[in-house]
Amino acid sequence: MKHSVREESGATIVALLGDVDLEHSPKARELLLATVGGARKVLVDLSGVSYIDSSGVASLVEAFQMARKNGVAFALVSVNASARRVLQLARLDKVFTIHETVADGL
Repeated sequence: MKHSVREESGATIVALLGDVDLEHSPKARELLLATVGGARKVLVDLSGVSYIDSSGVASLVEAFQMARKNGVAFALVSVNASARRVLQLARLDKVFTIHETVADGL
């Protein structure tokens, strides 16, 4: 898994790329929690995620919960079809705010 982090219009955008699976989810978790700890608004761009499993989803949920606790806006953006199916199966598409594009999230 690769990632990039950038600031845009007052939001921190974290783009995850590749597989967010058992091997890579600890890195994703660490990155997301650190980002949520120092931002006012976090957008997680999932357009480049080729595969996400339950450990990757758990990392997203933990970051979402920390954001909510700390008053940080948190949303997913550009969720590709395979990641969206996983979120739908877990009914998390009803929990997360999901925007079609980064621009929509800003």
